[in-house]
Amino acid sequence: MNDMQAPADILASAHRTLGIEIAALQALDQRLDGDFGRAVAMIMACAGRVVVTGLGKSGHIARKIAATLASTGTPALFMHGAEAVHGDLGMLTAQDLVLALSHSGSGQELLTIVSVAKRMGVPIIAMTGNPQSELARAADLHLNTYVTQEACPLNLAPTASTTAMLALGDAIAVACLEARGFSAEDFALSHPGGTLGRRLLTRVRDIMRQGAALPVVPVGTSVTDALTEMSAKGMGMTIIVDAQRRPVGIFTDGDLRRLIERHGDIRPLTVADGMSTHPRSVEPSTLAIEAATLMDAGRLNQMLVIDRDGLLLGALHMHDLLAAKVI
Repeated sequence: MNDMQAPADILASAHRTLGIEIAALQALDQRLDGDFGRAVAMIMACAGRVVVTGLGKSGHIARKIAATLASTGTPALFMHGAEAVHGDLGMLTAQDLVLALSHSGSGQELLTIVSVAKRMGVPIIAMTGNPQSELARAADLHLNTYVTQEACPLNLAPTASTTAMLALGDAIAVACLEARGFSAEDFALSHPGGTLGRRLLTRVRDIMRQGAALPVVPVGTSVTDALTEMSAKGMGMTIIVDAQRRPVGIFTDGDLRRLIERHGDIRPLTVADGMSTHPRSVEPSTLAIEAATLMDAGRLNQMLVIDRDGLLLGALHMHDLLAAKVI
């Protein structure tokens, strides 16, 4: 950084850059017309994928637009403009649509891609800053991302122009999303590793403890034996079941403390003397986040998982929800 640059000058530079890019977006917004709607209609009618392509900075924007389309319900992929003419054009099919990005609209690689696409009968949408460019004229539809100036003080580095492309790509993706009725559940299916995906896709059955990991004792078990089972399974409780394996109660650390307060010597007692009857439960198909909400509302650390016949299938601990990053 130039030693002569004052903090105020640096801040002024940032304001100037943002001001130029905001003005470019406002101009783009005012320029939108029926061609935008026609572009969305073409994409919605595409039976294959939207193949987004570009070079240089436009290529970076194209990659992001393809990712946004794909994650919001529109099948899409990015095809590098240079790699396309060296074999990657083989990924293009007659059912696809090409969305080609170029600020100047004169890149030879993109013109080659468009030529091949036209021979295949593939619809082409061009996004350029020059409506009179060769790429714009060759496309079936042109979207104008012209900017009066770049934010770069040399007016050379793509800045405002790539911002306009990115914003227009977002507008297309959102318009398609809304036209498809794309829901939060649909979004979660394409984002299973994200927070929303985990919340909308993770079911109780995916994270519940079951089988040998469950602390289970029959009715009539002594408190001391129940404590052994509790310690071995580490859930802070044990489940009391009848002969048909239906839960009839739950014995927790809290129940143990209350039993000691009432009786002192607990050795002669059975879990039936201190268990909580009618334990809260959920079905295995319940969303884990819904189970977490129920547990939080009831101030519960554990919850049983039963089937529709009331048979024990598993148990859920608050720590399981935390480990699965549901909460």
